Amino acid sequence: MQRRSVESKVVVSMGYDPIARVLELEFRQGGEVRSYPETPAAVWDSLEHAAAPDDVLRKFLAKAEKAAKQKAGKTIEATAESAAIVTDDASAGALERTRFDKLEKIAALGFDPWGERFDDRTSIEAVRGMTLVEGEAHGPRVRVAGRIMLRRGQGKVVFLELRDWTERIQIFVGKNQVGETGWALCGEIDLGDLLGVDGTLGRTKTGELTIFAERLTFLGKSLLPPPEKWHGLTDVERIYRQRYVDLFTNPESLAVFLARSRMIAAMRSTLAERGFVEVETPTMQSIAGGAAARPFVTHHNTLDLDLYLRIAPELYLKRLLVGGMERVFEIARVFRNEGISPRHNPEFTMLEAYQAYGDYDAMMELAEALVTNAIAAIGGGMTRSFQGTEIDFTPPWPRKAYVDLLAEHAGVDPADPASIVSAAERSGIETKGKDIHVITNELFEEFVEDKLSGPVFVIDYPAAICPLTKRKKSNPEVAERFELFVCGMELANAYTELNDPMLQEKLFRAQLAGQKEEDSMAKMDDDFVRALKHAMPPAGGIGVGIDRLAMLLLDRASIRDVVLFPLMRPES
Repeated sequence: MQRRSVESKVVVSMGYDPIARVLELEFRQGGEVRSYPETPAAVWDSLEHAAAPDDVLRKFLAKAEKAAKQKAGKTIEATAESAAIVTDDASAGALERTRFDKLEKIAALGFDPWGERFDDRTSIEAVRGMTLVEGEAHGPRVRVAGRIMLRRGQGKVVFLELRDWTERIQIFVGKNQVGETGWALCGEIDLGDLLGVDGTLGRTKTGELTIFAERLTFLGKSLLPPPEKWHGLTDVERIYRQRYVDLFTNPESLAVFLARSRMIAAMRSTLAERGFVEVETPTMQSIAGGAAARPFVTHHNTLDLDLYLRIAPELYLKRLLVGGMERVFEIARVFRNEGISPRHNPEFTMLEAYQAYGDYDAMMELAEALVTNAIAAIGGGMTRSFQGTEIDFTPPWPRKAYVDLLAEHAGVDPADPASIVSAAERSGIETKGKDIHVITNELFEEFVEDKLSGPVFVIDYPAAICPLTKRKKSNPEVAERFELFVCGMELANAYTELNDPMLQEKLFRAQLAGQKEEDSMAKMDDDFVRALKHAMPPAGGIGVGIDRLAMLLLDRASIRDVVLFPLMRPES
């Protein structure tokens, strides 16, 4: 590999080493000396007293490199080496090499190619909201920053489209307005570069709201070109792998994730208004509990201990109820080593909340408040479209019994085991060796869930499949549990929490019987049972899938469309 010259090394490194950068900027601006405490006096002497420009350059380069190496090790050399790799590697591509050449030209003009602090800017959205007085030649002075997304024009005038995370606006760049240096910079910038603009807000002759630039500040060089300017990213796999590109090229995608953030903030606010406190519980746990799912296994080297990434925060949050924290919630990342589908991601976000002295009816009220307040935060009204289906989220939402829905859609008598088994076998559901309640629930999943357009609370599940749930007083075979369904998707799961330690231990042991060692909850959580023996108050608890809620409210077909960095196979 051919090494670059020492001149190139200093130019390339100026964005990384403060001494080299200051010296280079001063030299490129004509050697005018200003006071910088960290600047070696000997270097300034060489700039002030050398007779010929070539002598100045040689002395400047030699002493700047020596001073920088003394201050920051071999920063310049290391940076130049990496720069050479980018520039000289045949695989980098002609476009990237061209952009790297422009980076050096931008540096030669006296601009830091990687930018500096840029204070007192206004969001483009706020600028677009400013008032222009009819008939006035000049509007308010503004300062904005963003990424260059479009460029057009020639001669002494260039129009740019600048976009930040709030909006886009047109920039008028005229040679007479920005001066020789600014105009030279304009000739070297590319789509994707970051730019700061000071100027005056106005309108063009065609009425387009425009900032008429008076000063340009270079804020960051994009060495890779963005996707085709009109269409952004369209390849789905690339969208997920390169979310950073997706966000700045597809305003709609950025809007989805900003809306998701507002949803979560609204849900936090809803809980805080009701006296809930936010807590953090362990992500690595010695026992995978709180749900029926296969965990990811990791290993703690110091303790020589296998641990599990949590499949739910439930059992730790209930421990806090025992401890006297009467209303708690956590927005938790949870991990389940299971399938990937448009509705399932191995790593996902769940809100879990527990309310002492409540029950599942209280959780239904809370669920309605959480979802409707999230909708209010993102706007668009309570009637929303999801993949062509209209959904009315106006509360109160209907409540329908599990057994009634099963009878309606599966055509079986839930009280007749023979009817259940027969229907399952006709549908190709394996029945051998399975508990009748497990078969019943598989029938429910097969025949009922897709019919639930919702929002609807499905209430009162078979107690046998709800080991953490309190039974109904009127019928111990039924658990006080609900699931919230919308468009066939389970959005929330909630219980009147079981707080009887003897019954809890019995149900745990019954659930573990016959399970394989590697399956979830194949070990008894004795400490949780012990916590219950200290008396957990009667309570209601709920878990809400944040990712699925975002899918529904933002009309996205896949969970990966609302997860910033979904799990992907490594690139080959």
